[in-house]
Formats: sequence, structure tokens, C-alpha cells
Amino acid sequence: MTSLFTLLDGGMGRELKSMGAPFRDPEWSALALMKAPEFVAQAHANFICAGADVITTNAYSIVPDTLEERFDKEGYELTELAAQIALAAAEEADTVVRVAGCLPPLFGSYEPQKFNPATAPGYWQTLVRAQDEYCDLWLQETIGSIEEFEVCYDSTKRFQNSTKPYWASFSLSDELVDGKAVLHSGESISQVCRAVSGKVDAVLINCSKPEVATVALAGLAKRFQHTSTRFGAYANAFDNSLPDDDEGLTPMRQDVTARGYVEHARIWSELGASIIGGCCGIGPDHIQLLKEWRDQVETLAEAD
Repeated sequence: MTSLFTLLDGGMGRELKSMGAPFRDPEWSALALMKAPEFVAQAHANFICAGADVITTNAYSIVPDTLEERFDKEGYELTELAAQIALAAAEEADTVVRVAGCLPPLFGSYEPQKFNPATAPGYWQTLVRAQDEYCDLWLQETIGSIEEFEVCYDSTKRFQNSTKPYWASFSLSDELVDGKAVLHSGESISQVCRAVSGKVDAVLINCSKPEVATVALAGLAKRFQHTSTRFGAYANAFDNSLPDDDEGLTPMRQDVTARGYVEHARIWSELGASIIGGCCGIGPDHIQLLKEWRDQVETLAEAD
């Protein structure tokens, strides 16, 4: 029986922080790789034990925006280490777990105006070269504009004519525009559909409000529901109505509990989403409950 949906892991940075790993601005989740990589291995193991089918390398913060001049000196080695740790965790699992090579926003999350198409290809190719040996697919995350997607996609596909599956995941503004979800660039889901059509194996929504992700998924379903292109979401639990805390971190919503998150996922699945997971603030407990709910639905389907 085909699984109801592929289950991704959750937010690595918040999981590392909750575990007591080294974590601070500006390195964020990259600091654990530098100071205590055993925490990264354990975080992957936590998500795998919770039921994740795909884990993403801890490379999100290995970018010029956070490391600045250190990226040229340490970027390749840190990214390779992140990929090696993820692969080792996947190989130790009792189930089949795939590794997604993270291709993050280079110049700041949610800030497409900072994107530099002239320098981006070289940075992304560093990340691709460092991860290629260890990952099963590419996951471009938190995409803020169509230009950002196109430059990264072209840079990745030019690398040794890479044939790995390519998943493109876009981040949305918290506010709907005329009832429609839009990227941080202001571009529409219809524009996203046209840009990715015929190129990617999956188009996703990540690091966005679950409710806004639902609106976007309805648009993706209209375009891709009866095609070979998969679609899905892994939202965050940010409460952007509150100021950042003393560490510069956005507070979390109290209503996005594991059970609350499953209710969002239920709607996504009904819309046809076949890839579901979590982003910032979505931990192993959320992933475990998602797996339990998926198993229950699949068991009922088999009984019928």
C-alpha cells in the first residue's frame, strides 16, 4: 500500500536549542556543528525515532548571511560534516530514511530583496558539492522569490548534470492578499506553479503559518493534483504578533500543539498533499503524532 504521505522531520534549530546544544546569533544551528556535532546527530535520531521518512541536513545556517567571511573558509567543510552526520543517522535507522540536502536562502530568510543573483550560484554550488555524495534528494528551502528558485535550480542542475530529485519549498507572507497566499516577494502561487512546472519533483510550502499554507496548498492542488509533481507543506509555529525574545528568537504559538498541528495536516492531506512535516517550532512530538495519525488512517484504509 502506498503511504498516505511522506513524513519529513521538524525544525532542527529549535530542537537543538531545546536539547541544550550551543546555539546563538549569528551562527544559530551551525554553531552545534562547530562546537558539539553530537547534538546534531542526536537531533536527527530524535526525528527518526518519531517517524520521519526524510531528514534534512543541518546546513540551513551555513550561508554567507550568518557566517559572513567565514563561509569561504569553513562553508564546505561544515556543510560536508552536516551531510555526513545526517547520512550516518539515516543508515543507523531501523527503517528506510532518506537524506535531503538542504539548499537554504543565502542572504537572509524572508528577505528576497537581499538576493544577489550574481554571487548566489557560486555559494550554492559549494553547498551542492559538499552534500552530493551523502544526500538522496535536494531540498531548496524557504524560497522568497521565483528568481531565487530559478537561480538555485539552475546552479544545482548544472552540477555534474545532477539527476537527484529536486524539491522546491516556498515561504509565504503571514498576510493574505485579496484572500490569496503570496511569497515574501509578493508573487502569487499561480506564478510559482508556472515557474516550477516541468522542473521539480515536488513543490512545498515551509516556514509559514499553517493557515496560510492551507490557502497555498489549495492553489497547488488545482495545478498539480493530477500530475506527477508532488506537493505538500511543513509549516512553523511562530507567533509573529509578539516581539522577539532576548536571544533574538521569535516566540512560539501556544495553539500549535502536536494535536493542533495534526488538524492542519489533516486538511493538507485532504487537499492532496503527499509530503508533510514541520519547520521552526515543530518538534519530534509533533512528528510522532503525525505518524500515529497517518498509521491509523492507513490501517482503516486497508481494512476497507
